[in-house]
Amino acid sequence: MYRETDFEAIGKMDAVSLEEMSSVSLMNRIDTKFVTTVEKLRLVLEDAFQAGYRVCEISGQRLMAYASVYYDTPDLQMYTAHRNGKKTRQKVRVRTYLIDDETFLEIKRKNNRGRTKKKRISIPTSSVMDFGAVPEASAFLEKKSWWKASDLTPETTTDFCRFTLVNKAMTERLTIDINLGFRNFRSGVEASLGDFVIIELKQDGRVESQMRQILLRHRVFPYRISKYCMAVTLTDPAARPGRFIEKVRHIEKITGKKLYHRINN
Repeated sequence: MYRETDFEAIGKMDAVSLEEMSSVSLMNRIDTKFVTTVEKLRLVLEDAFQAGYRVCEISGQRLMAYASVYYDTPDLQMYTAHRNGKKTRQKVRVRTYLIDDETFLEIKRKNNRGRTKKKRISIPTSSVMDFGAVPEASAFLEKKSWWKASDLTPETTTDFCRFTLVNKAMTERLTIDINLGFRNFRSGVEASLGDFVIIELKQDGRVESQMRQILLRHRVFPYRISKYCMAVTLTDPAARPGRFIEKVRHIEKITGKKLYHRINN
């Protein structure tokens, strides 16, 4: 388990508040995911510090812990739609921001042009495993998604820690997820991605990205990956992995380690 102090460059960066970041609207936003290892991440962070990137700080902390519970239908319709490459799809999760214990029901919708939109509503943290018991949350789901609360049950947890960086011009944000771990409610199986890192660059498409140049210089390349789909693939023996098996092999290749739970072909 990596800690904030394990990343020297993070401690040297100037802080940016959540309010400052929230005030910036990237009107023509492009989101791109990259994957790498902790070893390479340290090099990327050092270059980011030299380039003047700032790190989000809340209550004196720069590495934030997140806990997510993903919901799906009994026959895993959301997972299957993604596995089968369906362009228009949705995911439903309950995410808790552990630093302040705030919890939200979130609906992520991806359209056939590759754009992702997220809608959310605050719910009590005690409702993480049964948001349908909250009338406002149940109504929100029915209005904003294709499902009713009664259609869904908790499938997996997806836990991780995150750094968030912004550039000096406030034209791009970077989320960096480490300590990725999963647990399946149906099978009880747990999995961890070890040194694996998922980076997501959110940039103004009208402005050249300095971070993209930094990442490519360190041979950190764009790669499409879903934390939820990896969680199901690695922890649910009944789920058919399909094309996700290639992504598991890619993770193993760049980390040089076998995953805790192998896929049944």
